[in-house]
Amino acid sequence: MGEIWIPTIVIGALGGLFGIALAYASKVFYVKIDERIEKIINVLPGANCGACGYAGCSNYAEVIVKKDVDFTLCPPGGSQAAGKIAEILCKVAQDTER
Repeated sequence: MGEIWIPTIVIGALGGLFGIALAYASKVFYVKIDERIEKIINVLPGANCGACGYAGCSNYAEVIVKKDVDFTLCPPGGSQAAGKIAEILCKVAQDTER
């Protein structure tokens, strides 16, 4: 019976140590994401169609915020999405055609 307890305690202790190390690492290496990107992702239709010229809706939202790209390029979202994105970015939206 003693043969099973020692490995169990060692593996449990190692699991606890690695868990603590991972929790600490997640706090140290946390990357803060701009909240406007998350809001724009929620406004976009989520089709990930690439009609805007970018890899998907999340990529397009990131480029809108970081590189100040035209935010009316989403055909599926149309003028409704462009209007909401303009509100998030505090800009004026122009009418778009689907």
